[in-house]
Parts: sequence; structure tokens; C-alpha cells
Amino acid sequence: MKKLVSLGFAALISISVFAEPKFSSIDMVDFKVPNGNRYIQYTIGEGVENITAERYLTSYSLNRYETTYELWYGVRTWAENHGYYFENLGQEGSNGTVGREPSSAGKYQPVTKISWYDAMVWCNALSEKEGLTPCYSFGGIVLRDSGDTISCDLAECDWDANGYRLPTEAEWEYAARKTKRGLQTADYASGEIGNITQAQVAWLSDNSKGTHIVGTAGADSPLAEEPIHPGSGIANGAGLFDMSGNVIEYCWDWFKEYSVVRKGQRATGPRMGETRVARGAGWSEETFFTYLGDRYAYDPNEAYIYQGFRIAKGL
Repeated sequence: MKKLVSLGFAALISISVFAEPKFSSIDMVDFKVPNGNRYIQYTIGEGVENITAERYLTSYSLNRYETTYELWYGVRTWAENHGYYFENLGQEGSNGTVGREPSSAGKYQPVTKISWYDAMVWCNALSEKEGLTPCYSFGGIVLRDSGDTISCDLAECDWDANGYRLPTEAEWEYAARKTKRGLQTADYASGEIGNITQAQVAWLSDNSKGTHIVGTAGADSPLAEEPIHPGSGIANGAGLFDMSGNVIEYCWDWFKEYSVVRKGQRATGPRMGETRVARGAGWSEETFFTYLGDRYAYDPNEAYIYQGFRIAKGL
């Protein structure tokens, strides 16, 4: 916008002032079953994995952004006053200080240094804070302690609850590959379509030495028209940011080769396992697999500066 500033008696100059758009750390994108269909159907791992399988999804939503430290901190501190415990306090991106209050420079960085257990329990806290029904429980008791790893390993997800949760691996990949006209194959970065390059949609080890403000990959490219701010980068075909790059993201599933499921059945991975699935490339050389069909397996206790998550919700 243009702002007129008075100088001296009558001299006027025009100064361009950028007004940063209002940003919400929770901005859900809906993925709905097409009219007349019973479910969304696609092939997971297409073009990348040796073993692929058909997947069937009901309507759901996924956050446009990776979970920011500001959002994490606000929910965590509320939760700690409401019976929750977190083994790891989290930090601002790759260079923050563990547990500190959000800073003006780092509050929109993705939260890192949290485990899968922390992320799962935090989803329950966010749900309760917003008056929604938590998804995760064990033995009928809502999970509120990420240090209770036995209960968290045996967690059950109420897929009909209206609270927040981690996406299933199948939900994550579908959202990462979605375009306005269909799906990308899984052997590209999310949003790497046409003239848009991998570097314009993803903060990776070859163009970054750490995490960045969410939604800013490509913000310094010729396609960008605004100063860098959350969401000023290039989104994928579904309007999601950082599905490739920045940090890898936790999914619900235990890691195992894809199995065949009954037509129309929700695929949520095996009942038990040793490692949980993480998806999407990251800025670190430890997370250099850039294809959408690539998978990572991590002990749910591990917490690194290149791991984060985004929230999902049923519709």
C-alpha cells in the first residue's frame, strides 16, 4: 500500500509500506471425498517404493503449515497447568533454546527437539484447550504424559473424534501429492511441477543450513512478490507449505512395508512396531530423501533439530 508522509511545508513523498498479512498457525486445508464417492482412492508410494498398495481415505483436513514454535509453546504451557507432562519442551527451529518463550525472530519457526510421543500427547492438549474431544487414549484414559511411553506405544486413535491428531502416512502422502488436476507421482518434491523447481518449494540441505520460517521456501525466487513472512513462499498444488523440506514430519503409523487392506478400509499401519513413520525431506543432510514416496523410520523417543510435525483432523 502507499503512505503519504509530510515533509516541510507542502512537500509530499510516496513511501511503499508493506503490511504483513495476518497469520494463523492453524489454517486447515480440507481434503473431501468427491461427491458420489465413498472414499478417496490412490496408490501410495507410486513410482518410488518397490511395494505399493491402494489406499482409501475418508474426508480429513491437514494444517497448511508445520506446527510453529509459538503455537507449540502456547499449548504446552497451558497443558502443563492442566495435568499434562512433556518429556521434551521443544525449541524454535534448528537454532533455538529449549523451552524458552517464543522470540519475535523465531516464533514462526517450526518446533523441533520433540519426540513422536510429545507430538501425539500435544495433539490431545490442543484438542482439550479448544473444547474438542481428544483422539488418543489407552484403556479409556486420555493420554496426557509423553513420558509414559508404554501407554503411548499402545495408544488407540478414535478416528471419529473431532480433535486434532497426527496424519496417517496415507493422508500425508495424498496431501503432499495433491494438485488442482489430480496427483503428482511420488518421485518429486511436493509442488515441484512444471517450471517450479525443487529448490523453490523446499528448504533442503543444498539450499539451507537450518530451518526457516514456515511457508517461506521460494520466497526469494523470481515468482515471489512480497517480503518474506509466513506463507510468502510457494505452496504445493493443494495450498500446503513445506510438505517437502524444512523439517521431516511425524505420522501416526508404525513403520512396516505396505500391506494390502480391504477395499474402503482405512490404512493406519500395523498395531505394534519399533519405529514410527516420518515423511518429507528436511534441511539436514540426515534427511536428504526428497521424493514424496520416500519414508523415514524413527524411534518414537528420538528428538532432533530436523524433526517436527503438522496437525490433522477428521471432517
